[in-house]
Amino acid sequence: MYGLPSRVCLVWGAAEGDSELNAFDNALLKAGIGHLNHIQVSSIFPAGAKLAPLPDIATGALTPTVYAKAVSSVPGQTIASCVGVGMTARGGVLMEEHGLYSAAEIEERVRAMVEEGMRARGLEPYEIQFATAEHTVERIGSAVAAAVLWRG
Repeated sequence: MYGLPSRVCLVWGAAEGDSELNAFDNALLKAGIGHLNHIQVSSIFPAGAKLAPLPDIATGALTPTVYAKAVSSVPGQTIASCVGVGMTARGGVLMEEHGLYSAAEIEERVRAMVEEGMRARGLEPYEIQFATAEHTVERIGSAVAAAVLWRG
């Protein structure tokens, strides 16, 4: 059913909703991936893949995705989600985190995880990129960061 993905598309979004699920759904919509059926996958950047813009994917497509979601119903609380990618031509890692962080704090945490994952695999030197969403909650908010793995 699936082949080796050739593209990894980093996206992020944050939004409010009338429930935690609606806030998450609205954040997915802001990220441009609210029309897809996400299959959460483990965090490996495929060998030979490239970072690329999100292609036009049909509504309802089963879509391998690494994602982090933060949701809160505490007004004034800052939440964030981040996916970091460490990549080489031989592959790499995707690491994700979410919680009560600023964008800078969460990227620092994810950077450390990417560095350890790349070191453990002997994949150095490497390039690192982040998809990060930060949100200050008004009523019920969500912040989503994702890496969509796509073939084609």
